[in-house]
Amino acid sequence: MSNRDVSPDSYIRFRDFLERQCGIVLGDNKQYLVRSRLASLLYQYNYDSIDTLINTVVRGGNRNLLQDVIDAMTTNETLWFRDNYPFTLLINDLLPKLADKRQKIRIWSAACSSGQEPYSIAMSILEYQRQKPGSLRQGVEIMATDLSSEMLSKCQEGIYDELSLARGLSPQRRQQFFKPVDNGRMQISPEVRRMVTFKSLNLLGSYATLGRFDIVFCRNVLIYFSPEVKQKILQQIAGLLQPEGVLFLGASESISTSASYYSMVKCHPGLYYQKSKFLKLIINFHFWGYFA
Repeated sequence: MSNRDVSPDSYIRFRDFLERQCGIVLGDNKQYLVRSRLASLLYQYNYDSIDTLINTVVRGGNRNLLQDVIDAMTTNETLWFRDNYPFTLLINDLLPKLADKRQKIRIWSAACSSGQEPYSIAMSILEYQRQKPGSLRQGVEIMATDLSSEMLSKCQEGIYDELSLARGLSPQRRQQFFKPVDNGRMQISPEVRRMVTFKSLNLLGSYATLGRFDIVFCRNVLIYFSPEVKQKILQQIAGLLQPEGVLFLGASESISTSASYYSMVKCHPGLYYQKSKFLKLIINFHFWGYFA
């Protein structure tokens, strides 16, 4: 057994610890994933094995190690304008419906990872405004959250390498919204960056400080949670949505046991979920114990 291998006992302890901390469910036989994500921390913290590192972080007391381990385990690769249809629907359907809203339009990108999703939303809004000059005078605010503080710092810089830029970004958008910086990297324009506010948030915690939203993107993250945690997150999001607010999930995700909180709206292509008009009544029933 090498210093990078994860023993069965250490894996079980770490798997349970990660679920308690972040809600992420690794399942069985994912030692290879833990090994690949944590190997670089061995040298950074001068541990002789991943088992030793795991034992240290589970015992607690080292906040920096805890944050770096969570960052390593929760950071996922993403791409620009992922799946395309949510951004097409945003431009062609949702923004026109919100055009007469008197208050600022608020959009939340949950678990924003390296920032491609909220910046794709911002670019879509700018493209809509250029198609319809003078529109959305009330303004648009995009809130982007993630658990990884290191990733959020990188998001705020808005600097991406060639590999990241090649994943879903058209040459036209690259030319319009980016400028070269160094070593083949490019930085997204200040106009786009100003539209997005990044904030650290654990989806297992409270959403009370976020405010209300017209549209929520919570895509390709619920698949990592247990059914119970997933239901709690979806119910909390429903509570933040404005009446008839919209939720986008990933292409392989569904609302499952939280179906009473949302109505599915099928589009061509794609779909989204709209906050149920009967949500207040449902919440009252829950409160008074009608649903056991």
